[in-house]
Amino acid sequence: MDKIAENARVMKDLTEKHHIEITGVTKVFGGEERIAQTLVNQGIKRLGDSRIENIRNYENLPCEKWLIRMPSISEAREVVQFCDVSVNSELETLKALNQQAIQLKKKHKVILMVDLGDLREGYFKEEHLTEAINYAKQAKGLDLYGLGTNLTCFSFVQSDEEKMNRLLGLAKKYDASVCISGGNSATIHLMLENGIPEGINNLRLGESVLFGRERTNYEYLPGTSNDAFIMEAEIIESKEKPSMPIGKIGADSYGHVPVFTDRGIRKRAICALGRQDVDVETMWPVDKGVEIIGASSDHLIVDVTDCEKEFKNGDRICFRLGYFAVMRAFTSKYVEKIYEKQEIEKEKNESLYKVS
Repeated sequence: MDKIAENARVMKDLTEKHHIEITGVTKVFGGEERIAQTLVNQGIKRLGDSRIENIRNYENLPCEKWLIRMPSISEAREVVQFCDVSVNSELETLKALNQQAIQLKKKHKVILMVDLGDLREGYFKEEHLTEAINYAKQAKGLDLYGLGTNLTCFSFVQSDEEKMNRLLGLAKKYDASVCISGGNSATIHLMLENGIPEGINNLRLGESVLFGRERTNYEYLPGTSNDAFIMEAEIIESKEKPSMPIGKIGADSYGHVPVFTDRGIRKRAICALGRQDVDVETMWPVDKGVEIIGASSDHLIVDVTDCEKEFKNGDRICFRLGYFAVMRAFTSKYVEKIYEKQEIEKEKNESLYKVS
């Protein structure tokens, strides 16, 4: 918990130098109130999530609450009830939110999303954006809070000065400049290069706050920790086996035929953990010499031949988790969550380095 708090403080100080406020994204940890409270304690005044269920977990915290995935029309009433702000890209949804806000005698803030090329959410044609802006400005239950964009999530189109200037220009043109949200942790790299124009005043940050990692070049940020989330998995089998399967190999559950390399007899450990519980591709063994070979839905197979530790049945192997691994682990009811408060280790990411 201390590492998360320190990361939040470092990121808040860093973004404030560029006149940018953070909306801390809570979806990776399912809106768990204790972690959300930690972010608020570090001065992050806005929290955002893609699920209303998660936002309800911290509804009593003193912060502005954002729904960062466009609302479904069917959940419009809940959005107005539990969220101060929502991002939007459909006129009919705005109408539904307005109707519910009037009934509940509330003002609901809306950020209209602009698609700058990643081709996920947002208005692509300016005439459609204009129509939505005009409606939001006259709607009695809505408050046009600003404009936003999202990049590097679907097509992985990166942020650049031209795109940020275009967003800023649209916000100024339509007098929608209270909050201009320039993207997510993938925009951090542009910010560090002073490529974000003055006026872009918000970023929606999850990975950089929780893991100290920016998403454009996958680099860690100075002064942050990348191991706040550690998973322990118990070994349920430990045996020496050949490294090459015996027999004809077929396709896996995704339709891919796996390829194996003959490395002779190796010592393997099977852990009581699988793809149902964690994203295997974004987790890394803490102990040197441990290698993840693969996983099925509830078995994780690792090679421990080259590890100095002598692992046996019943021992636990520790893994450092990345963004998607944490997200899946918090979603799994089979993974026990333990919250520890401890002194922050002196070793942090003292310089930017790329992950291999």
